[in-house]
Amino acid sequence: MTDSSALRTTSMAGIVREEWFFSVSVATSLAFLAFSDAIFEKLSRPFWFTVIFLWLFAVVLGSALSVVRHADHLAEQLREPYGTLILTLAITSIEVMAISAVMLHGENNPTLARDTLFAVVMIILNGMVGLSLFFGAWRREDQQHNLHGANTYLGVIVPLATLSLVMPTFLAGPDGPHPSASRQMFLGIVSIGLYSIFLLLQSGRHRRYFADDGSHLERHAVSMRPHRAVWHHAVLLLVYMGPVVFLVEQLARPIDYVIETLHAPAAFGGVIMAVLVATPEAISAVRASVANHLQRAINIFLGSVLSTIGLTVPAMLAISHFYGHPVTLGLQGPDLVMFVLTLTVSIITFSSGRTNLMQGAVHLVLFVAYVLLITQQ
Repeated sequence: MTDSSALRTTSMAGIVREEWFFSVSVATSLAFLAFSDAIFEKLSRPFWFTVIFLWLFAVVLGSALSVVRHADHLAEQLREPYGTLILTLAITSIEVMAISAVMLHGENNPTLARDTLFAVVMIILNGMVGLSLFFGAWRREDQQHNLHGANTYLGVIVPLATLSLVMPTFLAGPDGPHPSASRQMFLGIVSIGLYSIFLLLQSGRHRRYFADDGSHLERHAVSMRPHRAVWHHAVLLLVYMGPVVFLVEQLARPIDYVIETLHAPAAFGGVIMAVLVATPEAISAVRASVANHLQRAINIFLGSVLSTIGLTVPAMLAISHFYGHPVTLGLQGPDLVMFVLTLTVSIITFSSGRTNLMQGAVHLVLFVAYVLLITQQ
């Protein structure tokens, strides 16, 4: 065997070892494709339901974590903001597919999209932000970030979040809590329009807003882990997205069973979807903050919230219109209070360009309050 052949064989063996989870994703997809009826007809058995639910959830989550792994490689090679942008768009795509699958499977759940958006915002802006700031500042007096970037994110997040989840509460139309066709069109156009302008600024003239401003007193070397070619990570990122498209549709069936048959709270589906899509980004953001790369962490969690609202809301409205599944967007009661409080605290947290341990603790307290709110509903 020639040296070049041996090198290719070694490289291929390394790829197989690194991407072993892809075989799990494919095997799971084939199993549910071939035996879905036999698998799902036994959901009434508690043990069987638990096994199937955990199996699907673990495989979808593992595939999403693999997407994040390759997005992290791309982020280090392409630099900010492109790497983080790839990550947030990939995870948002998984979120849209997951919500769509649950919406279109079984009985209509008009509050699913709202509950999922609310859960994503709470998990990211309280749980993810809290953990990132708390552990990032544990060994440091404080951490610094690019103030222009955080302000730009929040300057788009706050109006879009208010128009999507707050304003509909006070604008009940002839169809009750469901937004009218004209309001749906307005909200969809505004969301896509503002997000598109943001992307142009982020990748163009204001790219420096989303990069380290160079004012850190403590410098850390850029990760020196080995990378493969950019096309390699890009292709594998897309490859891992493939099984997710099929498996999230299968995951919708046990979720619908819990809501429709076992009469679990309607928010259950939204929370499960939110945990599924937020966990991979949470891990990536906390790791970046602990390594004192707070700007990358901010790009991840604020970018995730923005893409969730800017892209998921128009997608859900489009699905609602074409498939005749009405949606309810306005938050009610304690949820509305928690949502407004979270946006307000987030503005305060990122208003100075510095973050510390106290701010992380505050966000974690709000996250615990949200969890308690769920359990009491």
